[in-house]
Amino acid sequence: MPQSVELPVVPSFDELLSSAQRSAVHLEMRDSYSVGGESSGFSRWKRTGERDNDPNSDYWRPWVEQIAATVARGVVIRRARIVSEPVTDYIRYEHGGTVVNLASGELVRWLPRRQASDIALPGNDFWAFDGEIVVFNHFTGDGDWAEPGKELRTERAVVNLCSSAFEAVWERGVPHEKYSV
Repeated sequence: MPQSVELPVVPSFDELLSSAQRSAVHLEMRDSYSVGGESSGFSRWKRTGERDNDPNSDYWRPWVEQIAATVARGVVIRRARIVSEPVTDYIRYEHGGTVVNLASGELVRWLPRRQASDIALPGNDFWAFDGEIVVFNHFTGDGDWAEPGKELRTERAVVNLCSSAFEAVWERGVPHEKYSV
């Protein structure tokens, strides 16, 4: 009979980002997400083509302030997205909002999926902090948070896989300003 493994408690994103000293990297590999906080904005964008890109809006301000404060402490925050082409409506929506990520101090690159075929990638999106901690994000098939939605890993092999994957994607990725959807 298989033994169950007790997963470590995952600190909040705020706690993890606050404790980062050098780097926080995020690899996104899905072509669509439908997480609660974005669903109404995405629906509105599909209906009207309008997107909230105001860094001072109620939606964006907490994120922008948190990222800007972290970058001001000297932490480099990078986000890489692997996307299928032609891109989905969700990726067009996400691309349109990336100007706010950039305004907050994040660096963002995009990699067409066909250019990632020979990169060893983990099975899930993740955040990695200081090359020491990885937090995997688990989603349902529809793109909403799965339960449990996050998994903390610190084993050197897991951290190395994620670090290597991110760096390979980053090296090949196209800076946001040059990537067209």
